[in-house]
Amino acid sequence: MKIAALQTVSGANVDANLESARALLERASQLGAELAVLPEYFCLMGQRDSDKLAVRETFGNGPVQAFLAQQARDLRMWIVGGTLPLVAESDAHVRNSSLAYSPEGRCVARYDKIHLFRFDNGREQYDESRVIERGSLPQSFTLPSRDGHAWRVGLSVCYDLRFPELYRTLGAELLLVPSAFTYTTGQAHWELLLRARAVENLAYVCAPAQGGRHDNGRTTWGHSMVVDPWGQVLAAREETGAGVVLADLDAARLAQVRAQLPALEHRVL
Repeated sequence: MKIAALQTVSGANVDANLESARALLERASQLGAELAVLPEYFCLMGQRDSDKLAVRETFGNGPVQAFLAQQARDLRMWIVGGTLPLVAESDAHVRNSSLAYSPEGRCVARYDKIHLFRFDNGREQYDESRVIERGSLPQSFTLPSRDGHAWRVGLSVCYDLRFPELYRTLGAELLLVPSAFTYTTGQAHWELLLRARAVENLAYVCAPAQGGRHDNGRTTWGHSMVVDPWGQVLAAREETGAGVVLADLDAARLAQVRAQLPALEHRVL
């Protein structure tokens, strides 16, 4: 199965961000991708964290969700919309939600980001909990590919990457990690963590990322990539800016690795 990790440099204008996403999705489709995954915050990287409140949508209804569903139908492709802000229980917060759409335009899975990023090194300060209400449930879905294999796809978002117990719970063959890693943390840990999660779970990992300088002055690390179950980087974007990272997933290779090293069967705890 051919998949695409889409890298963006989203800004403060939702319409402009969706147009950029449309171009990347169309390019992925032209290149033969069966699944395309957008990064975290693909529809908005605002001037302030609170800008998310103005564009939040009710689950099942809203322009960003309509865009994702329409693109999936038009391109006949599975699409995972990195994250978008959905209504939360608190009026002062949103859910940072990843939505998966089938080629029929049907939403088949919703995952609300569980782990909320906080970082303060004296120069950079981030605290997602100020505006984001965390989710609580791991989520996965089944993707029947053209090659005849039904892939179990696990959903996660960005900072979740630092919590390996989530990925064990998913029990997936393909792990999705749409992200907006900061330049500082990405440079230090991005590839290391992605390869670790792939090896630990003997699974493919697809990690589309924000990559560049945004309207709010924030710089994200980028380096969108796909990693195989043995921890090898199959494809990666080595530069900033928008782009498409393509890779072929091989169900036979996955089965071979899991048979040769049956670590998942050896779990005790």
